[in-house]
Amino acid sequence: METLLLPFSPRFIVLTICAVITALLLAIGVLDHNPKIWEVLLIPIVIFGALTLLGIRDFMQKNHAILRNYPISAHLRFLLEEIRPEMRQYFFESEKDGMPFSRDTRAVVYQRAKMVLDKRPFGTQEDVYREGYEWMHHSVAPKTRSGEKFRITIGGPDCTRPYSASVFNISAMSFGALSPNAVRALNAGAKKGGFAHDTGEGGVSPYHREKGGDIIWEIGSGYFGCRNRDGTFNPDEFARVAGDDQIKMVELKISQGAKPGHGGVLPAAKVSEEISKIRGVPIGEDCISPAYHKAFATPLEMMAFVGQMRKLSGGKPAGFKMCIGHPWEFLAICKAMLESGIYPDFIVIDGNEGGTGAAPLEFMDHLGMPMREGVSFVHNSLVGINARGRIKLGASGKIATAFDMARAMAIGADWCNSARGFMFALGCIQSLSCHTDRCPTGVTTQDPIRNRALYVPDKIERVYNYHHSTLHALSELLAAAGLEHPQQLRPIHFSQRTSTTEVRSFTQLYPALRPGELIEGTQDRRFRDAWAMARADSFAPLG
Repeated sequence: METLLLPFSPRFIVLTICAVITALLLAIGVLDHNPKIWEVLLIPIVIFGALTLLGIRDFMQKNHAILRNYPISAHLRFLLEEIRPEMRQYFFESEKDGMPFSRDTRAVVYQRAKMVLDKRPFGTQEDVYREGYEWMHHSVAPKTRSGEKFRITIGGPDCTRPYSASVFNISAMSFGALSPNAVRALNAGAKKGGFAHDTGEGGVSPYHREKGGDIIWEIGSGYFGCRNRDGTFNPDEFARVAGDDQIKMVELKISQGAKPGHGGVLPAAKVSEEISKIRGVPIGEDCISPAYHKAFATPLEMMAFVGQMRKLSGGKPAGFKMCIGHPWEFLAICKAMLESGIYPDFIVIDGNEGGTGAAPLEFMDHLGMPMREGVSFVHNSLVGINARGRIKLGASGKIATAFDMARAMAIGADWCNSARGFMFALGCIQSLSCHTDRCPTGVTTQDPIRNRALYVPDKIERVYNYHHSTLHALSELLAAAGLEHPQQLRPIHFSQRTSTTEVRSFTQLYPALRPGELIEGTQDRRFRDAWAMARADSFAPLG
């Protein structure tokens, strides 16, 4: 009896109703002798018949238990799950909610990119008494806002062609990850605003060159654009490409924030003729970025490679980008600098909160040092070996506003890079579909139909406006603090609430080493043991 009633149970009632309606409609059509009755019944029969077949398929398939138990109706669950991110973003997020970037942050980027009103009424929506709240100190003697565009010179004593860089630049994003029109708009915006555009590790594409903006060429473990067929580094090809006057600096990518220590594969099916030509890889074969470099294996060899990059590029600034992992490994690089006498012109520190690329959840959430701790660690390490004055330090990791920049520069950065901020300026809506090739705004897709939605002339202006407005906001913050240039920012200018009743200055949160302290022998527990473990001839620790 229970089995006979099963079709009428809540689990199967939708399938039963569809089947019954389909049967009744067919019966009416057969029994009614009016030939025009089929014109009325055809569409309902097709609809309910299709639903009945779908329900039978759901009942018979073996991959989804929920569909076997709830034929037809369970598809509503998958539909709701599909639109859940959009529902949450548009209807339930507050102004301060939303990850990785809050609605408020996204809104201010859009407003500045469009040059519309970016002010907020009625006071802050931040809970200023919550643990972790941070603020910048203002002065009772504020300065007049500087009209300067805030530039720094990158290039140490060994660099013969130093680069005057903006303190705010486009972070590394490869063509392939970004669409052709996105790359065009970013580079043209950089050209108009006088700032730099990092290529990412995917090579220098025609879209990077088309508009003539300043380029930072990033070289990853795949050596795309300067590799032999077997994937090894090709110095002659590197020299040929790096000699282009549009390329202002060359950057070795050791690791990135989204997935430090993780390689990548572009499947053979996606290696088009265009990608093959740009990256220097065969058509129809997997394009592999190893997790490690083949050109060097020790800190000393790494410094020699950086020196080789500088020489092959004709004396342009050469440096490297990394997310800090084992502290002794970066200190091993510092020891290699001292031992070899070869120093990079710059170092870019990415944080584990950074990254536009897709990555495994464990890597994205729990691997690598956050950007601020990384910047402070590297800044103090360079101070501790008396090298800070010759090496410029960049910060990259969830930077979108002038406050983000000021905070990073107060703890040691000379300049900041932003990836997702400039993606928002292009129109990105944080749909979190970058890795699916179905980006709704044409920013991160190779689909030509989706890509054409990104209208380059309009987006050029938005990229330029966002950069200009952010530096304008930075100049206002500095003036309010009684400062004239971001290089004057220090940890003492910021505080953080560490509990509801306790506040600590960044000077306490990020204590400084003395110049040469690592060489002399530090007792600072953050560095003492790791410095003892570091060795210039290997990334492996001593002991």
